[in-house]
Amino acid sequence: MHSPLEIARNYIEVGIHKVNLSIFKTILLGFFAGMFIGFAGIASTTASSTIGIASVAKLVGAAVFPAGMAMVLVAGSELFTGNNLIILAVLEKKVTVWKMLKNWLFVYIGNFLGAAFVAVLVVVGRTPDLFGEQLAQAIVNAAASRTNLSVGEAFVRGILCNILVCIAVWMSFAAKRVSGKLLTSYWPVMLFVLCGFEHSIADMYFGICGLLTAQVYGIAAESLTWFNFLVKALLPITLGNIVGGAGIVGCGYWLAYLHRTPYSADTTVAEQEEIDIAEEY
Repeated sequence: MHSPLEIARNYIEVGIHKVNLSIFKTILLGFFAGMFIGFAGIASTTASSTIGIASVAKLVGAAVFPAGMAMVLVAGSELFTGNNLIILAVLEKKVTVWKMLKNWLFVYIGNFLGAAFVAVLVVVGRTPDLFGEQLAQAIVNAAASRTNLSVGEAFVRGILCNILVCIAVWMSFAAKRVSGKLLTSYWPVMLFVLCGFEHSIADMYFGICGLLTAQVYGIAAESLTWFNFLVKALLPITLGNIVGGAGIVGCGYWLAYLHRTPYSADTTVAEQEEIDIAEEY
């Protein structure tokens, strides 16, 4: 596996590559990531929709949802929440703040389009008909639960979520094989879903799908409006994601591994040797 120092150095190069993608490719790859997270969203809701015990339903949904992150990491795409780690390259003065913000903006747009695309097709394809339309009610409930949050609650849950998402990305960089990337990224993502933390890109899917399902199936949900979804829920969740991902994980690991840290090939080799010895035991 790669050491934490190697991960930090490697992500700087990844960040440089990401910010230098064309706008078209950035939006396109963001679109794919939004789709992948949208697929994970409908799968997790479907898996848990008919389970009567709330905690068990939550656990089943959480066990399924990491499939979205697996697709993001392995298939190749750009996810806004994971790209918060570009802050490492900014702090190392390899990337400008403007380029980072530009990447975040166009990835976010692509993610929104991809998540909306899946949400629209789920409703048009009548997927909510499943289980005697119990799935339709579950989709609306999932969206309404997010718009029922206060702005402060949404913000804090966004922070907690993206700490775990960025840790999932960080841990996946430790692995040298696909199997390792899938295994290491699975647990933090499962935890954030299980604990009810809020992921802005997932909530793009949940919000749009819930709004459309409520309209098409005639399901009442008082708090579920476009204003509440976009302004009261999605905006503070997105800001919380930035604080958790860029502020806590990104800046924290920069301070731990890169800021005033002597770096040389010998340092990396020595650290890798320690990891290899530990793995033998």
